[in-house]
Amino acid sequence: MNAKKVYRLYRELGLQLRNKTPKRRVKAKLREDRAPAVRPNDLWAMDFVHDQPVTGRKLRILTVVDTFSRFSPVIDARFSYRGEDVVATLDRTCRKVGYPKTRVDNGSEFVSRDMDLWAYQRGVTLDFSRPGKPTDNAFIEALNSKLRSECVNTHWFLSLEDACEKLDRWRRHYNEERPHSAIGNIPPIMLANSTGVTSPPDAGQAENSRPDRSKVG
Repeated sequence: MNAKKVYRLYRELGLQLRNKTPKRRVKAKLREDRAPAVRPNDLWAMDFVHDQPVTGRKLRILTVVDTFSRFSPVIDARFSYRGEDVVATLDRTCRKVGYPKTRVDNGSEFVSRDMDLWAYQRGVTLDFSRPGKPTDNAFIEALNSKLRSECVNTHWFLSLEDACEKLDRWRRHYNEERPHSAIGNIPPIMLANSTGVTSPPDAGQAENSRPDRSKVG
């Protein structure tokens, strides 16, 4: 079998990725066993949104969403985001709401050594999106679209502090008040925390805070 025949079969089968895990990413996984989330914190998706406040300096906004409940645990803006900054934000957030089993990542900051080490130490599996394939990360694309149309494009950010305040206000409205059609026209907080309170449950109460699926949607 020569190279031309291999390439023809490769194209006919629609293959786009090498079937191996990058050596450095010890917590990366192959895509064949990707499964939908069945409970909160099964799968988080995240990406970046870009904006520019009136000062002219560009903002990078880290957005994260739980794909089961559509709950957004954090939306964080900084002037620059490196791998260690992503780790710091995620670790601070996970200590409040728990660690996900799997995360869908997209972007150079998510494949850093800092991120890889953090995932390995916390038992988090990284599932990377294919470059140029937004459908691999459709949940975060939907969140980003709403964030941009309802907050980023409708507000002037006067400073980094002003941006953080307005983004967090929008996130709370999205989580706690806005109904979501994909989860039965209820706000995401009701799936993320069955009691419906705005603060996350304590670690000891996490198992007791699962919603009754028969009463949702």
